[in-house]
Amino acid sequence: QVHLVESGGGSVQAGGSLRLSCARSGDTKSRMTMAWFRQAPGKEREGVAAIYTGSGIAVYANFVEGRFTISRDNTENTVSLQMNSLMPEDTAMYYCAAHTDTGRWYGPLTLGRQQDFGYWGQGTQVTVSS
Repeated sequence: QVHLVESGGGSVQAGGSLRLSCARSGDTKSRMTMAWFRQAPGKEREGVAAIYTGSGIAVYANFVEGRFTISRDNTENTVSLQMNSLMPEDTAMYYCAAHTDTGRWYGPLTLGRQQDFGYWGQGTQVTVSS
């Protein structure tokens, strides 16, 4: 079992930065694919970035365009999302998720397969004003 708790959301003006953090408890030893998803009001949830906590290999959604960086700290059992150059369209609830199966990297297609993520945090709100 994996328990995830997000923090770091808030309100910023366009062009600003936020750093989201996801604290993982329960199974903290397994290496796994973890990701950030987001859902804006009236829109479907979409993948933002994913990382394999073993090697640190990562993948990003096209709309990130170099503005976000996902990272992991295996000593602290956290996955973070540094978001720079934020835009109003980045406004959404951001969720941390962990893949149901451990021990492998699921590659660039993983952001499109939310159904494979069995563990989710409660979400943290990000609001970007123009």
